Amino acid sequence: MPADTTEDVRARGEGVSRQVAVLPVGSFEQHGPYLPLATDTLVACAVAREIAAAYPVHLLPPVTISCSHEHAAWAGTVSISSVTLHSVIRDIASSLRRSGVETLVVVNGHGGNYVLGNVVQESSARGERMALFPAPEDWEAAREQAGVVTSLLTDMHAGEIETSILLHAHPEFVRPGYAASDFVADDRRHLLTLGMSAYTDSGVIGRPSLGSAEKGKALLASLADSFGTYFSLLTSDGDSARG
Repeated sequence: MPADTTEDVRARGEGVSRQVAVLPVGSFEQHGPYLPLATDTLVACAVAREIAAAYPVHLLPPVTISCSHEHAAWAGTVSISSVTLHSVIRDIASSLRRSGVETLVVVNGHGGNYVLGNVVQESSARGERMALFPAPEDWEAAREQAGVVTSLLTDMHAGEIETSILLHAHPEFVRPGYAASDFVADDRRHLLTLGMSAYTDSGVIGRPSLGSAEKGKALLASLADSFGTYFSLLTSDGDSARG
């Protein structure tokens, strides 16, 4: 949770041309037997903290439950509708604008939150400043720089990337068993119709055995570097700044 006071936010705003808020959005869904249900929230928060350490942004607390319907077959998974998530993000952005923070960056930790792209598209079309981070290209650059072996296609859920980030940021939450849980299912064309349970018994799709704290640290550092372009775009003047 962010520890800022209202005075911290006011002082930070005085030093920038345009205030940028960063909102982590995670999920509460199964991540196999060795990663917690809150994995996506922990990942989104780790990325957001790395951003806040490098740029003058207003770090918000996370949205912890989102669109995890494809994981409903596993105990503990909780979802809200895409309509609800859409409304939550719009309400947060509107509230921020009323308090003088014009720009919102949504840091998404869950691939199933497809609606977040629509929120950003619609907001940008209205002339509001919003962005979704990281893009697939940012994850690909981070994967390469960190030496992650598994492709983004294969590393779908509870794999090398997520295990690495948690081993770095929250090793206390990683339980034994990830080293023997690799499972590959690259052809998932009916995922939205059938859900994850049609493709994996364990809930894992990826190679968590290759995860390491060192890779997790490098992944976060690369993502923070990639965020620089977003920050420049969103804080610049003119129509080109619409993100």
